[in-house]
Parts: sequence; C-alpha cells; structure tokens
Amino acid sequence: MNLFKNLLCVMLITVLLLAVAGCVQSEKTVVIEQEEQINENEQNELLVQKENSMSLVNAAIDLMNEKGELAFDDFREKDSQWYHNNSYITVWTTEGIRVVFPPKVSGEGENVSDLKDYNGKPLGRMLIDTALREDGEGWVNYDWPKPGETEPSKKCTFTKRTSIGNQTYLVHSGFYVDDYVYNKNLEDIEDINYFGDATVRNLINPNRVEMDMDMDIDYSIAHFTVKTGATLDSLIMKNPETYYVIEGEGMLYIEDVPFELKKGQLVLVPANAKQYIKNTGDVDLELLSINQPAWEPQNEIILE
Repeated sequence: MNLFKNLLCVMLITVLLLAVAGCVQSEKTVVIEQEEQINENEQNELLVQKENSMSLVNAAIDLMNEKGELAFDDFREKDSQWYHNNSYITVWTTEGIRVVFPPKVSGEGENVSDLKDYNGKPLGRMLIDTALREDGEGWVNYDWPKPGETEPSKKCTFTKRTSIGNQTYLVHSGFYVDDYVYNKNLEDIEDINYFGDATVRNLINPNRVEMDMDMDIDYSIAHFTVKTGATLDSLIMKNPETYYVIEGEGMLYIEDVPFELKKGQLVLVPANAKQYIKNTGDVDLELLSINQPAWEPQNEIILE
C-alpha cells in the first residue's frame, strides 16, 4: 500500500513538473515570437541605419578579400553602393594613414591618427583603438560638421579590422545620427514666435518639422518664456494641454480658478477650458507646454 502511495506521489510530482516546464517553454516561445515580430515589423530608423553601416563595412571587406587593393577604386566611385550622399567607405592603416577617403581623394596618404573631432576628442585614436581591440570591431561616437555646415552634428561610425596579405587595414563607415533621430538644443530652435511678453519655441511638433523624417508621434512640446509681471491672453485649447514649470513662479487660471505655478509643478488643463497665465515672480517664468494631438492653429482659440 505504501509503495502504491509513493508511486502515486512520484507520478503527481512528475506531472506537475512537466506542466511547469510546459508553461515556461510556452512563455519563452511567446517572448521569442514577440521579439521576432518587433525585429521584423517595428525596427526604428536608427537601428536600421546602424545595421546598414555594419553591412556596408562587411560587404567592403568581402570585396577586399576578393579583389585585394583593387577594391579601393570601387570605393571611390561616386553614386555607387559604396559612396553616395554622406555615406562612404573609408580605409586606414593601423598607423592611421588614410588610404581611401572618397569625399576628398587628395587627403589620401595623410596620417590622421591624431585627428580630433569638433570638441577635441581624439577621434583618430578612438577609431584605431576600437578596431585593434580583441573583437576587431566596434562603434565610435563623435561630433563632426556635415558637409557644407560649420556647426557639429552627432556622428556614429562602425569600424572593423581586416587584412590583405601582410597588410592590416581598418575599414569604417558612419552616418549622422540626427538624420534619423530628432535631436535639438533650445538655442538651435529657429522657429520662434513672439507675442506680447512671451516667447514660444516649438521644441518638437510633427506638423512643423522641416525634414524628411517620419516622427511617428501625435503630440507636441513647446518652450514658453513669460516675462516678469506679464499676463498672457486668455485662450481655449480644443485638446488637453499640460504645463510643466522649469523656472520661476506664476499663476495658471483655468476657468478663472487659480493654480499655483512653481519649479517642478505640473498642471493638466482640460480640453475646451478657458485658461491664461500670469508671471507673479521676479524672474522670467519658463515652462513646457505639451499638447496631444500636436498643436495646430485650428485647435487654439484666442479670447478677447
């Protein structure tokens, strides 16, 4: 009898373990399927571009393995898979001698091991050291002006080590990050609206971005500066509007009910509510205004 009970217990425990294992396996399967779906359908443009740069470098190395240094002429050919717009293949020696540089062929042969980026970072050494480490490849991030511009942009470059015979080369290709990620400083915002005693800068608004980029958002963020003692005109937004105070003090009136504004304060104004703001402090009142959907003139009604 005891033997039967023991066998029964063993069988029950086995069934439970199998059930748990099945659940864990099912959960793992679901996670893997979800990750595959994200990878196939929802990759962001930045990730896609990083993969493109890596693929271009790897393809260039494959061509070098096939044609040797004769591949260098292919890399210099404009409007080819190797060189178009701001995308190109660069080849260095491990000493930092620039062997292939399509944007400026006259710069080939120069030693650029001491090259620095816009902010003084040792770009040359960073590229060399990254490619010479054990795994032989990696990414380098730095600041560099786009062609024809003087102010820097964030650039991301993939570099990889390879060899032709006894000669070791570093092959790299990069891209400007802000072509794929919206990235702005307040002082860089050119779209500035002045009205009365306030300044408005549209930090981000998918309806007002002059660039070929699908932002995939339906909200906007604006930076308000209200001068000391100033009161903004009453208005109504057809959508909810959120204010977040960065600096200063003031009062936000919603249907004539006062709400204190101070640093770190957040207030949500309901849709279709009358509102106006008054700076009650001794410094400029700075705040963020967040609208969803993104701000458009037809959603705002200025009251007299």
